Amino acid sequence: MQPDILWEISMNNNGNAPKELTVRVILFGVLLAVILSAANAYLGLFAGMTVSAAIPAAVIALGIMRFFRTSTIQECNLIGTCASAGESLAAGVIFTLPALLFMGAWDKFEYLWVAIIAGFGGLLGVLFTIPLRRSLIVESDLKFPEGVATAKVLETGRTDASGIWYIVKAALAGGLFKIGANAIGLWPEVMQGATRLGGSIAYFGSNLSPALLSVGYIVGLNIAVLIFIGGAANWLLTIPIVAGLSEWPVYAADHELAGQVMDALEYAKELWSTKTRYIGVGGMLVGGLWTIFHMRKNLLSGVTSGLKAYKQIKEGQGGIDRTERDMPMQWIIFMIIGSVIPLCLVYQHFVQDIRISLVMACVMLVTGFLFSAVAGYMAGLVGSSNNPISGVTISTVLVSALMLVLMMGRAAEGGPVAAVVIGAVVCCAAAIAGDVMQDLKCGRLVGTTPWKQQVMEMVGTVSAALVIGPVLMLLHNAYGFAGMEGASEKALSAPQASLMASVAKGVFEGGLPWGYLFAGMGVAVLIIALDQYLQAKKCPFRTPVLAVAIGFYLPFQLSVPIFIGGLVSLAVKRYHRLRQSDTQEVEASDRRGLLMASGLITGEALMGIIVAIPIVLLKQFEIDLPIIEHFTGDIMPFGGVVGVVLLAFVTLWLYVTTVRRRQN
Repeated sequence: MQPDILWEISMNNNGNAPKELTVRVILFGVLLAVILSAANAYLGLFAGMTVSAAIPAAVIALGIMRFFRTSTIQECNLIGTCASAGESLAAGVIFTLPALLFMGAWDKFEYLWVAIIAGFGGLLGVLFTIPLRRSLIVESDLKFPEGVATAKVLETGRTDASGIWYIVKAALAGGLFKIGANAIGLWPEVMQGATRLGGSIAYFGSNLSPALLSVGYIVGLNIAVLIFIGGAANWLLTIPIVAGLSEWPVYAADHELAGQVMDALEYAKELWSTKTRYIGVGGMLVGGLWTIFHMRKNLLSGVTSGLKAYKQIKEGQGGIDRTERDMPMQWIIFMIIGSVIPLCLVYQHFVQDIRISLVMACVMLVTGFLFSAVAGYMAGLVGSSNNPISGVTISTVLVSALMLVLMMGRAAEGGPVAAVVIGAVVCCAAAIAGDVMQDLKCGRLVGTTPWKQQVMEMVGTVSAALVIGPVLMLLHNAYGFAGMEGASEKALSAPQASLMASVAKGVFEGGLPWGYLFAGMGVAVLIIALDQYLQAKKCPFRTPVLAVAIGFYLPFQLSVPIFIGGLVSLAVKRYHRLRQSDTQEVEASDRRGLLMASGLITGEALMGIIVAIPIVLLKQFEIDLPIIEHFTGDIMPFGGVVGVVLLAFVTLWLYVTTVRRRQN
């Protein structure tokens, strides 16, 4: 696979390499990394999910660099690379470190320890993925939907005035959709409902998200179907069975409806969060190990080829193209060792036992590398926005806790805290790893030098690590976290951190749903066997286990629009097959579809970050978003119908624009 030749557009007239790592790139990259990491930290703690900033950062970079006549597409790519690293690190931090407050290990965020855990954990994520670039990006056929979409945004914004119009229109639609649902409340972001059916539950729901629809279109029908199957198997089959075999619960004594029978939708969510979700965790654990085993030769070749490339450069042999140069492997090894030392100090601070601290560092290194590889693979499969990093972290916390139980015993006071701290480092590494792979995919398509991207990933990681502590302190002091003493009525939920604390304490104190974990492992083995059979039969439809496990782990409402997007991609292919379209027409159609999907993702992601700002500001006046629900005390009548109709219109618009032949 050859790098995209579009980088030649911004080459100097004398044929030299284009401008890339300039002072303005570093300045603007750091600024955006700080802003986006702060916005995403609040959004994740408030809503339980973060927004990938790769595409929004690229769009902002394009706008900034238009003021510089000599700017290049590679400079825009590097600014976006730095900015998205800051956003990704925020996800790793907020999914784990608040757990230390839930567990009573901290009564407030400690700036120094937050900065060390986030900074060095994120740096390890960058370093771990460098040897994986060739195996995951160059030699595999993974889609990396956001990386491809970002490249299309950059290419179109720099070279094709007509193509940018597709992106602009779609971005406006995606942004307005987000405002209408999230800020104003004209329709809900999620349409879902459940009812009691005898002693069981009947549930269905869908997120009304053009961005998720676009992700499904980009990844294609195969992956979209598998994610949907995983979600449907959990929410439409497993949860009803579990509910039917259990006694229907009543609300707890501290609930305003104490003693009354629990609502069906709340019961379904409770069963998912406390039991059946762990089927996905078990599946991801086995799937991750299988992915590493399956990639073992590529991982080894990636490391050896990196060492060989460094040797060739050192000996002056040359012959390595600029777009194939990674950071030298010796530097990577040296920096990994340098990152482990301060993390050992962190572990020693928490457990006060040098022997256990060294073991924790070893566990962190092994699990960090393995799960960084898994996170990079999953990012290539479903994109960074839908990459279940919290599931990877739960697996890490689980494995770490089990090892610490063997070493320290169940009665060890600091055991659960130690497991969470290991998980925090690995979560930061895995979050960054998925982002790095998306950025490197984009960089390969637009001709950016890999080692320069890797440097900017590190710059963005360090910048975000230095500011994320004060952001967490501010949010904790202003609102607190739900369920903690002293939390306000507007307390932030921090659902992932609460789950991490429960898993770590469950291993040491009991209560973890082991049956569901083992069931997930068994299901994963069966899916792997099926995939191997399909591979032997050379069947075009495959069943990568992580895609199904992701469906089990995520709320079902996220799987539905991804599945619909996959159906749109199938409909487009069938349209061209029936018309017997020539290759040129198919390529033009694919390009329009990618531009439209990229625009929808861009608009919703940008607005998701922008809306976080008034959320924070209006909180000071005790005003919550959506604004209609705050002032009327109720949701918009028929809002759900409006949202479904609008999403159906966006779906039709995507299909029609993709298949329509452009009139000259």
